[in-house]
Amino acid sequence: MSFTGRFVLSVHLFFEFLTAFAGTIAFALLFQVPKEYYVNCGFAGACGWICYKLLLSGCGLFGSTFFATVLVVFISRLSAVQRHCPVTVFLVAGIFPLVPGAGIYWTAHYIVTDQLALASRTGFEAVKAAAAIVLGIIFVFEIPQRFFGRIAKRKE
Repeated sequence: MSFTGRFVLSVHLFFEFLTAFAGTIAFALLFQVPKEYYVNCGFAGACGWICYKLLLSGCGLFGSTFFATVLVVFISRLSAVQRHCPVTVFLVAGIFPLVPGAGIYWTAHYIVTDQLALASRTGFEAVKAAAAIVLGIIFVFEIPQRFFGRIAKRKE
């Protein structure tokens, strides 16, 4: 890939990072997250989205969603320890960019318009993404809390 192509890709990913950051903060605002946590929420969501985008072509939908979820939950747990608040403050907002809302919408649309083959394909992809999110959350929550406490103490 040429320098120009890599530069354009980098700029595109940077704007996607900013967009995911802003969208996650907007979602945090909707769920009445305290203002002092907006940056942590935005960072978790934006990092998860970029991880998803970078891994999508190599790992597929399930793998990229799983690893992005693992990253979001890991950042959320670290933020919760550092900021002394519940992990759900960061997790609920941070997972927002990965939720397969468009897939669910298109599944319903295809069902209503009697395009059942498309409905089953988009529905199955949405279920795979949702399963990857669930498994990613479970995977990181199996890590003991004291591990995150140690990491937070090292940063102080």
